[in-house]
Amino acid sequence: MSQTLDVLGGITAEQFLSEYWQKKPLLVRNAIPEIAGILEPNDVMELALENEISARLIKQKDRDPNQWTVKSSPLIKADFQKMPKLWTLLVQAVDHYSFDLSEMWKKFPFIPQWRREDIMVSYAPKGGSVGKHFDFYDVFLVQGYGHRRWQLGQQCDASTEYVAGQPLKLLPEIDVNFDEVLAPGDLLYVPPGLAHYGVAEDDCLTYSFGFRMPNVADMVDSLGDALSIDECLQNPLIDIQRDQTSAIGEITSHELQYLREKLLEELQNPNALNEALMTLISRPGYPNNIPENDEIGVGDLEEALDQGYLLKLEPASRLLYSEFDGVLRFWANGERVDISEAFTSKLKMIADGEIIELNEEMYDQAILENIAELMNTSIIMLLPSDETAE
Repeated sequence: MSQTLDVLGGITAEQFLSEYWQKKPLLVRNAIPEIAGILEPNDVMELALENEISARLIKQKDRDPNQWTVKSSPLIKADFQKMPKLWTLLVQAVDHYSFDLSEMWKKFPFIPQWRREDIMVSYAPKGGSVGKHFDFYDVFLVQGYGHRRWQLGQQCDASTEYVAGQPLKLLPEIDVNFDEVLAPGDLLYVPPGLAHYGVAEDDCLTYSFGFRMPNVADMVDSLGDALSIDECLQNPLIDIQRDQTSAIGEITSHELQYLREKLLEELQNPNALNEALMTLISRPGYPNNIPENDEIGVGDLEEALDQGYLLKLEPASRLLYSEFDGVLRFWANGERVDISEAFTSKLKMIADGEIIELNEEMYDQAILENIAELMNTSIIMLLPSDETAE
């Protein structure tokens, strides 16, 4: 029988996935106590002013709290002057800037890495919120500082109407059937489409662990990109067998059917589909957060062997793998990664979230060349053992 998980309130991952995932909410008290204090309000304010940060400052007018304004990054200090009573600061992808926060993803080993979006932090003074709304993705809301009251309501979908004339997609009402206050370390899972409304009880930070699926439009775009580089597909099609004439302005149903069939033939090409899907889902959510590293060579790595260095995934990068025709293939940051067979098992471990030691086992020219290339493209990183937690 599978092990029960504290982060899920003592149920197994299988129970959660079958009973709650994308079905109904789950509240767990003191699920992740170690998240408390990783960041404080001042840390979030400072992060929001960084040039590369993606952030939004949401305000409600004092005279009419039902009127909202949104200012997106880049934010400057002047944006925080003459603040109204009710406001909220959202900072995306804070896990890219904090090793402690990026390690929190390990609390959710039952959800594949490719479903991760980012960890967003919401900072608000008492009364602050982002309004009544719903999301099209799964989210685990974890309280990191202070307290926030959460109300959950009806199930929504793409046909749900929003409040008109506002910069946010707000719901006019919420049919409350859940009303709880979260304290530091508490977790609330909210499935896609469920209306929710969070209001700060005091100065508070709430972390949103987002898990998002790709959409069909993006998948079609990615497939189009994959097919467009095939030179054979750039040649005109052979015309249909014409045995009768038609009006010169008409495209007949027979002609349309022929074109559809030719298109569907390519859409069902498994190699093109796999390439397109792996390219799409391995793209980083925030590519601007990927650092530019100093060039490192094989000689540098040889000197670092058995010096206590560790290899891990760069927090802002995405590394995925899948098996095709019995061969494990890797994609990182939207591109296929070719590596030596000798390094395959180690890179798989890194993609699975493990931290591995750079030791004499890797004293191999091909392996060291792979590591150097992956570091120079900021897919993996090298850290002293005392700078990261096992």
